[in-house]
Amino acid sequence: MPLVTTGELVGRAAGARSAVAAFNIITLEHVEAVIAGAESAGAPVVLQVSENAVKFRYGRLLPLARAAVAAAERADVPVALHLDHVQSADLLRQAPEAGFSSVMYDAARLSYADNLAATRAAADWAHAQGLWIEAELGQIGGKAGLPALDAHAPGARTDPDQARDFVAGTEVDALAVAIGSAHAMTTRTATLDHGLLKRLSAALSVPLVLHGSSGVPDDGLVAAVAGGIAKVNVGTALNAAMTGAVRDFLATHPEAVDSRKYLSVGRDAMAREVARIIGVLGGARSGRASLA
Repeated sequence: MPLVTTGELVGRAAGARSAVAAFNIITLEHVEAVIAGAESAGAPVVLQVSENAVKFRYGRLLPLARAAVAAAERADVPVALHLDHVQSADLLRQAPEAGFSSVMYDAARLSYADNLAATRAAADWAHAQGLWIEAELGQIGGKAGLPALDAHAPGARTDPDQARDFVAGTEVDALAVAIGSAHAMTTRTATLDHGLLKRLSAALSVPLVLHGSSGVPDDGLVAAVAGGIAKVNVGTALNAAMTGAVRDFLATHPEAVDSRKYLSVGRDAMAREVARIIGVLGGARSGRASLA
C-alpha cells in the first residue's frame, strides 16, 4: 500500500473524534513490529523517527527512513512517516527527500516569543514543501538532553488563550499540549488534566496531540481521545516491551548468541503492545477501509 500522509490520518481521526497512534521507531525491528501490530488491529498507523533516534544512528536519517518507507509500502494498512521532535534546521530540511509527509518542530525549550518565531519560520518552510507540521506549547518534559521538568509544576501546562494565539501566529497544523504527561515514563502513573484538555479543544481549531502517552493508564488515554486528542505518541512502551522480552529470553537461554533468537522475541512483544494500544484508542474504527 502506498504511503499516506500524517495530515490525512490525523484529520480523519479528528473528524471521527478518535485518535491515530504514532509510534517512535529506532531499529528495523521497531518498524516491523509497529506495522505488524497495526495490521493485526486493522488500523492505520504513523511511524515516527525522532531527532534523538537519528543521533543514535550516527546522525544519518536515510537508512532508517528508507527501511520504514520500504516496509510501509508493503503494509496491509495505511502507514505515514513523521519526523519527530526536530530541533535541527538541517534535519528539518532532509524530511521531504527522505519520504516524510510531516514534521514535529520542537522549539518548546525556548521562551514563548522565541518558540513562536522559530516555529513560524519552520512552518513557513514546511508548508512550502507540502509538509504537515506539528509544534509543542507548554512543558511536557522528560526528553533526553534537556533539563528535568515537572509536568505538574505551575506554568508547565498549556494555556488555552496562549495556545490560540500561538496557533494563529505560527499557522501550524497540529499542537502537542502539556496536560500532565511526560516523555520517557516507565510507569503508567501520569494523571491528565481533562478539564484543561476540554478548554484547549474548545479554544483551538487544529488537532491536538498527546506526547508522553506511555505513562498514561488506559482509561486516561480513552478519556484523552474523548476530550479531543487526535494523535497519540508512544515510544517508551515499545522499548519497555522489547527490553523485557529480550531480558527474559536471555535469562532462560544464557547460551544464546544468535541475535535473531532474542530480537524476534522482542519484535513480537512490541507488535503485541502496538496492537493493544491501538485497541485501547479504538483505532480500528478509522482503519483501512476508510483509506484504502
